[in-house]
Amino acid sequence: MKVLFAGTPAVAVPSLDRLLEAGFEVVSVLTRPDAPLGRKRVLTPSPVAQRAEELGLETIKASRITPEVTEQIVATGAEVGAIVAFGGLVPQSALDALDHGWINLHFSLLPAWRGAAPVQHALINGDDVLGASTFQLEAGLDTGPVFGTMTETARPDDTSGVVLERLAVSGAVLLAQTLSAIAAGRAEARPQEGTPTLAPKLTLEDGRLDWSLPALSLHRRARGVTPEPGAWTELDGQRFKIGALALRPDVRDLAPGTLRLVGKSVVVGTGSHGLELLEVQPSGKRMMSARDWARGLAALEKVTFA
Repeated sequence: MKVLFAGTPAVAVPSLDRLLEAGFEVVSVLTRPDAPLGRKRVLTPSPVAQRAEELGLETIKASRITPEVTEQIVATGAEVGAIVAFGGLVPQSALDALDHGWINLHFSLLPAWRGAAPVQHALINGDDVLGASTFQLEAGLDTGPVFGTMTETARPDDTSGVVLERLAVSGAVLLAQTLSAIAAGRAEARPQEGTPTLAPKLTLEDGRLDWSLPALSLHRRARGVTPEPGAWTELDGQRFKIGALALRPDVRDLAPGTLRLVGKSVVVGTGSHGLELLEVQPSGKRMMSARDWARGLAALEKVTFA
């Protein structure tokens, strides 16, 4: 079966590789245009575009699937579209242009967490079970019938970045299995069941930690927003980034946002019990050990996060 692969970030690359390993003919790769990266804002191809070039695959670069782009897609002779985090909507005209439509790999157990940041919201919400789904793409936001799912148990220190790396690999297997079933004429998509939840793209403000909230809630949020947009607080009117944290239920006498050395550990108060700061990044500096940061202060007890 001839496949058009659509994707942009690094989490989509394992799916492209897996489809080729499974023997599918990837006739073209659709990805977003080169974007400026780094301090010098150098135009850089997406991770999927870079992989496609390495593999010698034809590439279509577009920020939107216009009628002209749809014509390019049809001209490839693709029978189905496989889409993983492309980063743009597929209009109905393009959905109808391929014999088997478009199959989307989404990193949630639909209808949970429809949208751009499913893993991030799942971790912030404290979901115990994570996973991925393949479904028939429709004009609605992740509303199509589901072909298959895979699940895994969330781990205590999971961040969204770590989970996405795992799901990118296991989800790639699911996507290849789904396309194989479609090619063999034995795939069955079933309507989504349950109450949908939404997972919109995170903003910088989503990473702000409110120390009046319970420690467990803050721990979940920090893991969900890592690596992007990142957890942070305010110190002396500047953004102060927070890296890894650990729950400290043994420390219960600290006011929210107040810091203290407990043994050699830097602990901050919350609305319930303490959180140990393992890594921090002061404004204008690199991420460092919280202990190293604290050693450079005259009096940690006088430091309060806003």
